[in-house]
Amino acid sequence: MDNRSGEMLVFAKVVETGGFSAAAELLNMSPSAVSKLVSRTEARLGVQLFKRSTRSITLTAEGREFYANCTRILQDIEDAELSVTQGFSQVRGLLRVNASLPFGQHYLLPLLREFKAIYPEVKIDISLTDSKIELQRDEVDVAIRMGPLHDASFRARRLGISRKVVVAAPSYLAIHPAPQVPADLQHHDCLNFNFRRALDEWPFTVDGKLLHLAVDAAMKTNNGETMRELTLQGLGISRLGMFHVYDDIQRGDLVELLPQYNAGDVEEINIIFLNQKHIPPRIRTFIDFVVEKLAPILELKGDAKR
Repeated sequence: MDNRSGEMLVFAKVVETGGFSAAAELLNMSPSAVSKLVSRTEARLGVQLFKRSTRSITLTAEGREFYANCTRILQDIEDAELSVTQGFSQVRGLLRVNASLPFGQHYLLPLLREFKAIYPEVKIDISLTDSKIELQRDEVDVAIRMGPLHDASFRARRLGISRKVVVAAPSYLAIHPAPQVPADLQHHDCLNFNFRRALDEWPFTVDGKLLHLAVDAAMKTNNGETMRELTLQGLGISRLGMFHVYDDIQRGDLVELLPQYNAGDVEEINIIFLNQKHIPPRIRTFIDFVVEKLAPILELKGDAKR
């Protein structure tokens, strides 16, 4: 009889516990039985899942990919059983969430207390990073990302849009006169990102024409939240999403510069998830919750229409 799901469970527990003996104890099996099941799986797949030594085991590249798929399949099996035994509306299980650092800190983390109060059976694994991620490869159920979407492997719901703004702190402007035209930025300390992007220039509209201005970065960083903090400290001029600095501008901690030359470019803010026929309740519920809570806020703070 085909028992691949059982073999997947054993393999996953070996990964999660870090060894055959620990997995065997958890599963009430003998270490030799666990080892044989893993070896049988490797033989069937024709690949080595673990690199074994006398003291430890580590996943191979194939093992990491197989583990990501196993955890998703095992969770789908659990969801399928819950849909029959407890009703499809049962919301529980592990939810893996990823968001950019600025969006996560300012918008997503403040929502988690309320979500957990409503759905206490959902376990949340949240990661904040500005690096590009792939849902299946990085074992992510839901991600929130800015910018255009070009991948048909996932679905998306739009949370809002946000225009980009050039900003500086009053403390910086007290020492350096505010730029009056975009070309003045060549004489200012500008802040930029240190990762490669499709267009590493700042766009402006000058005399009705779109101009892309290359700025000489006095400091660089790998994420928007650090750039915001550097700007607040008066270390230079940056270009950030309005959703990110809206509150700072309202408080007077940051000042929008060159608004009359703003190119009007916006970036979409989307919540993305795997393109699958049946979306588990924990994922569907979290998406609905985030859209309900954040879409109205982003409509205001994205300030797309000015």
